[in-house]
Amino acid sequence: MLKGLFILLLFQLVGEAISRGLGLPVPGPVIGVMLLFAALMLSARFKPMRKPDEGPLPVEQAADGLLSHLGLLFVPAGVGVAQSYYALQGHLLGVAVALIGSTAITLVATVAVFRLVARAIERRAAR
Repeated sequence: MLKGLFILLLFQLVGEAISRGLGLPVPGPVIGVMLLFAALMLSARFKPMRKPDEGPLPVEQAADGLLSHLGLLFVPAGVGVAQSYYALQGHLLGVAVALIGSTAITLVATVAVFRLVARAIERRAAR
């Protein structure tokens, strides 16, 4: 798992260096994730349909470990909202519209990406 964390942090560092070095408006971790995705796609070890006996990749182990504790990252945001309740009271309608709208957009985007990936997998399996 340590090797996987090192790889994840290395890609984040490279993404941050590119973002700051080129003055891009895109956050470094986003660039790092795109680079990691490209590296995994180009890697000979990456296969969409891997056999269970091959074992997980180091990045996969690290990601599973981080995702198992993802809920903890929402605690500070929830505490911040609770502390700012009185400041938000006059803007509750706007906050509600933003939350519902962003959730709807996220759902539509997720479905679209899923459908594209499913079609690509079907085409690859048909070959």
